[in-house]
Amino acid sequence: MTRTIVASAKREIIIGFDQPFCVIGERINPTGRKKLAAEMVEGNFDTVCKDALEQVAAGATMLDVNAGVTAVDPNATEPALLVKTLEIVQGLVDVPLSIDSSVTAAIEAALNVAKGRPLVNSVTGEEEKLEAILPLIKKYDVPVVAISNDETGISEDPDVRFAVAKKIVERAADFGIPAHDIVVDPLVMPIGAMGTAGRQVFALLRRLREELKVNTTCGLSNISFGLPHRHGINAGFIPMVIGAGMTSAIMNPCRPQEMEAVRAANVLNGTDKDCMTWIRTYKDHQPSAAGAPLAAAVPPSGGDAGGRRRGGRAARAGARG
Repeated sequence: MTRTIVASAKREIIIGFDQPFCVIGERINPTGRKKLAAEMVEGNFDTVCKDALEQVAAGATMLDVNAGVTAVDPNATEPALLVKTLEIVQGLVDVPLSIDSSVTAAIEAALNVAKGRPLVNSVTGEEEKLEAILPLIKKYDVPVVAISNDETGISEDPDVRFAVAKKIVERAADFGIPAHDIVVDPLVMPIGAMGTAGRQVFALLRRLREELKVNTTCGLSNISFGLPHRHGINAGFIPMVIGAGMTSAIMNPCRPQEMEAVRAANVLNGTDKDCMTWIRTYKDHQPSAAGAPLAAAVPPSGGDAGGRRRGGRAARAGARG
């Protein structure tokens, strides 16, 4: 059974097919957040600290740490800023971290100060990236996210994306890096732009699990990009990708609807032993007031009819929700 081990100074986490889904908190990332980027450039890490604590409290298994602020300050030195951010976060929370950068020097600088066994995010199938990143992965004995694109860009053909993932796994083996330390991102396309995006990723996940035997991840919210009520789409997507074999995702754990979907999938997938995490989280749960009129509008009819109603009309209502 494929198991990818990540760790902080105090806590070890296993990403694997037989493990609870690994939620990698996405919030410590200034990309698209100009206010956060400006704060980080100024040396203000209040929002970083707040996001770190809130994500862990919400149930994040790991935290992604990114310090790419060049959109706000092109002269910012990413290695130094990433090191500073990483040190602050790992001094504040005890979950494993993901070092997120496209700058090789920043990744190496962060690996020099990282405690435990962080995940590196990421390497692509581009030759230049493979030659730069894979030696670092071997040197520091850490796992890495492998993104399924190369010099040709991101292919809309899932077979091409699978071939790129296979290439990265094989090249990693040349460096002595085992497949269990490669976490493949098959690249989730926006469903609003490509109607087959969901089916594509489900098929890809099954191939990655069965043929390459690797763990997987994705930027979860990519699936809903450009659509209204994105969190509804994301929440529906979660159990489907978990069922197809995905073992982790970079997502926002502070969205209750999405975390509820993760926890429910863990229950139904058998990775929440005896449903204990679900029970601890929701034992005092009270239905929202908004749900009361709907429940009252369908009075019980008693006996088998009640059972048929729950299995028919209620099931269809659940599908629409």
